[in-house]
Amino acid sequence: MTSFDARPSPRILFGPGRLSELPDAVKSLGGTNILLVTDTGIVAAGHIRHATGLLRDAGLQVTTYQDTHVNPAESDIEACRAFAADVAPDLIIGFGGGSSMDTAKGCNFLLNNGGRMSDYHGYGHAEKPLLPFIAVPTTAGTGSECQSFAVVSRDGSHEKIACGDPKALAKIALLDPELTLSQPQKVATLTALDALSHALETAVCTKRNPISQAYSRQAFRLISSSIEAVITNTARINNRADMLLGAAMAGSAIENSMLGAAHALANPLTAFFDVPHGHAVALTLPHVIRFNAEDPESAATYDDFSRYLGEPLIDWLESIIASAKLPHLNIDPTRIPELTAAALPQWTGKFNPRPITKSDITALYQAALTVA
Repeated sequence: MTSFDARPSPRILFGPGRLSELPDAVKSLGGTNILLVTDTGIVAAGHIRHATGLLRDAGLQVTTYQDTHVNPAESDIEACRAFAADVAPDLIIGFGGGSSMDTAKGCNFLLNNGGRMSDYHGYGHAEKPLLPFIAVPTTAGTGSECQSFAVVSRDGSHEKIACGDPKALAKIALLDPELTLSQPQKVATLTALDALSHALETAVCTKRNPISQAYSRQAFRLISSSIEAVITNTARINNRADMLLGAAMAGSAIENSMLGAAHALANPLTAFFDVPHGHAVALTLPHVIRFNAEDPESAATYDDFSRYLGEPLIDWLESIIASAKLPHLNIDPTRIPELTAAALPQWTGKFNPRPITKSDITALYQAALTVA
């Protein structure tokens, strides 16, 4: 019998057209003066005009912050906080991809608690209350809408730090698959690969438990049924819906467990070479799965997934990644020691089901970058 501590999920509003219920969601949390955090791409897609129109028609005040950046740094969070201080909101909405939601959550940490995001590295360091938070994802990948962590980068080093607190979890996650139809194909592909990696890594990590594994397995079923259509740009609304819900469930799996070595190896590729996260984790994941398959319990989980797919998991995974037609990376192999040194202390690697050493990381990078 394994002891574990399960965390709740947000209230989830799921289905096409559910954006229309955003004003009621805000009112249910007592919001009257809203800060909506997003990015210029979501504004250009017309979603923010629609959302703010709904809110204002309902008699609510809303101010939009649209200067979110990809992989937000501590300085980006501070810029949002400074903007929010003038607004004095009583509720925050994160509307967009993972970067918008991380920026919104980070801003929420700093508004009442002060300091910099690095002060909240780890879990449970926010002593004062946070504002009610609503997450509205427009991509199907990070699962940030179901996590109490904001992931930000340190200025200068670009090291990713996870800053979590139970008060940072969204009160409501509004999942409307119609919002994902505007994704550029590259974004849809990379976020889908990210969501898949979350389902697979949470399923075997050392912090897995019956609650997280229920999320991991259902996330994998939803994602695996829809990812090929998403990646090949043949997805219908039901495929988009399955991918969005699967990504959210994978986010809940992370919230209730952790990730593994594929993410530990992926983060330095993003930090040093600006490789998009979904691309980086797709490079590392097959090699980490082969490495973890030496662990009997992990192998059993992978076998379960293989039976569900009707073919070996690793073969299916490599076929899916190949269908994404990711661009070739020309990374100098002499940089592998630098990458290894950066990957070794990454927090997710500490939860890999098979302990991973420096030499293991080097070998995994060599294998991944040979085919990059």
